[in-house]
Amino acid sequence: MEKPDTIADALATPDKDMPYASLGLTDDEYQQIYDLLGRRPTNAELAMYSVMWSEHCSYKSSKKHLGEQFGAKTTEDMRKNLLVGMGQNAGVVDIGQGWAVTFKVESHNHPSFVEPYQGAATGVGGIVRDIISMGARPVAVMDQLRFGAPEHPDTARVVKGVVSGVGGYGNCLGLPNIGGEAEFDPSYQGNPLVNALCIGVLRHEDIHLANAEGVGNKVVLFGARTGGDGIGGASILASETFEDGMPAKRPSVQVGDPFMEKVLIEACLELFEAEIVEGIQDLGAAGISCSTSELASNGGSGMHVHLENVLLRDPTLTAGEILMSESQERMMAVVAPENMERFNEILARWDVESAVVGEVTGDGRLTIDHFGHRIVDVDPKTVAHDGPVYDRPYVKPQWQDALQAATVQATGLSRPATAEDLTTAVRQVCVQDPNQASKNWITDQYDRYVQGATALAQPDDAGVIRVDENTNLGVALATDANGWFTKLDPYAGAQQALAESYRNVCTVGARPMAITDCLNFGSPEDTDAMWQLVQAMTGLADGCKTLGIPVTGGNVSLYNSSGAVKGAIDSSINPTPVIGMLGVMQDVRRAVPSGFDTEGLAVVLLGETRAELDGSAWARTVHKHLGGLPPRVDFAAEVALGNVLIALAEADSVISEGGVGSNAEQKGNPAETRLLRASHDCSNGGLAQVLVDMTTRFGVGGSFDLSAASQANSIDLFTLLFSETQARAVVAVREADLEAVFAAAQAEGVQATRIGTSGGELLTIEGPGLPQAGAGEDHSDKESALGNVFEPGEGGPRTLLSFDVAQIAKESSEVLAKLF
Repeated sequence: MEKPDTIADALATPDKDMPYASLGLTDDEYQQIYDLLGRRPTNAELAMYSVMWSEHCSYKSSKKHLGEQFGAKTTEDMRKNLLVGMGQNAGVVDIGQGWAVTFKVESHNHPSFVEPYQGAATGVGGIVRDIISMGARPVAVMDQLRFGAPEHPDTARVVKGVVSGVGGYGNCLGLPNIGGEAEFDPSYQGNPLVNALCIGVLRHEDIHLANAEGVGNKVVLFGARTGGDGIGGASILASETFEDGMPAKRPSVQVGDPFMEKVLIEACLELFEAEIVEGIQDLGAAGISCSTSELASNGGSGMHVHLENVLLRDPTLTAGEILMSESQERMMAVVAPENMERFNEILARWDVESAVVGEVTGDGRLTIDHFGHRIVDVDPKTVAHDGPVYDRPYVKPQWQDALQAATVQATGLSRPATAEDLTTAVRQVCVQDPNQASKNWITDQYDRYVQGATALAQPDDAGVIRVDENTNLGVALATDANGWFTKLDPYAGAQQALAESYRNVCTVGARPMAITDCLNFGSPEDTDAMWQLVQAMTGLADGCKTLGIPVTGGNVSLYNSSGAVKGAIDSSINPTPVIGMLGVMQDVRRAVPSGFDTEGLAVVLLGETRAELDGSAWARTVHKHLGGLPPRVDFAAEVALGNVLIALAEADSVISEGGVGSNAEQKGNPAETRLLRASHDCSNGGLAQVLVDMTTRFGVGGSFDLSAASQANSIDLFTLLFSETQARAVVAVREADLEAVFAAAQAEGVQATRIGTSGGELLTIEGPGLPQAGAGEDHSDKESALGNVFEPGEGGPRTLLSFDVAQIAKESSEVLAKLF
């Protein structure tokens, strides 16, 4: 075996050239390491610093702004339900009745482009292990996906691999996938986004933090053996741009084994329950380099490691490769010596291998020996937490003003002139476009109901999971992002994502409590992308403070760029801040679905509608146009709407009080007695999309007259259908409960307009005549090929659209299946 580069060697050869640049370190960073150590680093130390000081692990370009925004703007009142905040593996929130939930979203973007299946699968595995390490049982996952243009020849490779990876890993773990998003845009062609979220449940007293404390305690590595897969994987891949379509450095993408992960879950939970571990840290990005340095740094102690004790799949690995390997399904535990026998018994029962690789010391140093040779001697804080922090320059892009000036109105985009044109637009935007079409082709590959605790799942507005079987206490989760709006205005776009996730949680009847976020942006070395990041973080932090919603933690993913030319409008992905909103429900049996499940329901539009078409699905789909300013975000209006939705979801129908239709069976079932029968927020695709979604959800049609809504908002039918004004939702109740909706809305100052009734096999939409129609031509007897009639009525021309619900549901569900 070749003699390793030791501390003694480093002292004896201070001027030896070190390959720091090839590991992603700059000249200044290498000099900083040299100054910290008072000598050149050994090969192993250089490997550790390179991965831990990478952008992905150190947050060196965003840390300054994270502190200034989320740290400084989080009030004590916002922290009142936080049991664990930012800085640990995942945040923990008190949801009442002695229960807590921990949840977090992270990215695995770059590996998922190189090897889509394993990149996505190991992204799920990594976030699940973060949840395990807090002492929680994982109960559900979600995924936020962004892909390139559907017609691009490489998109199918990425889509198929990612979806199979997410589903394959999650299904094998037995975790329901309860929601997410999948969208397509050319900006993601070489930089797809794969953001995975996991949520776990635990009792308050079961919270565990990953700290190495207690001098003499053993450090144990357990789970899968360490191999050559993933050496520098996420830590390096996620810290550089892709040029010519692939990374310049080609580290192996990690290879996942969900069955090993499943036994790790059970083994870890039993170890925690037996109270024989001081803490457990997962091995994700940066592998042993990360786990040893973070455990030692968090514990304020020291650690000595015998690297030769690490169980290997590949015996040829060098010390540096062992430290950098990102092999999956590995955990590191701190165990008191007297508990080792019991620790080993539990792992043996689960057939999990382990090895004692070190012990906790009290000297404040992290030292690592390899076959008796000292190869690492560092202050762990300098590796894990005190890396470089950059205040990178950022400037508003030169192209931003022109982009915002290119509004729908200024560019004169043509609008439907006839009922047939409007029908075509509804189909094109809401049924046929991959971004708005049904995602059944994706979600049908996921198990959404395994474990039997899922109350709602996609395509409903939020996923809902029961936490307590006896009380039916549960949580709702919604994930949202709009890269198009954020491109137009990063500050407002980030706030829109926050507002929509807030609204979606309220829509199912839950009370919003906290968020996790994943900020996906371009290269921080590009002043344009850095400006977008700072603006978005500022907008998000301001929005959270306004709503009183804390950030529990999350992830920043940078270098999502082509890397070719900086400063161009297409140099980076659409900036995509993903928000995961957590809400609490006292009884998940009251969770409100997003569609009509019965006929005869009164349907009401809540909230005002303005002429806000910039960045809309209509402009992008019909005209391939992106420009202008995104819809205005009004958090006061969002809170008011949310209060109405929650009040209606928590109220009982008059039938439960002896009214018409009441019976003993209904009185005993909250799903039957709740007042709110269906609820869906207005977002991408506007009101038109809502009506398509609500009718196709369960195959129950509806008849809608939008005349009153058009008049109340002083806008035409086309604008009412496709505007993406925020703070709106459509609800459905029994006729007997209609007055309760108006009363609740009036109490909060929310506009409420009856727009129709559910029932039948058709979706019909009627309203005032289109502005361009009716002048100089009689359309009263003109029937289109799609069976839609433009006809005059009392008070002026009328427009009538008609869709076969079963037909558009089938057409929508086939869009992705035909593409991929």
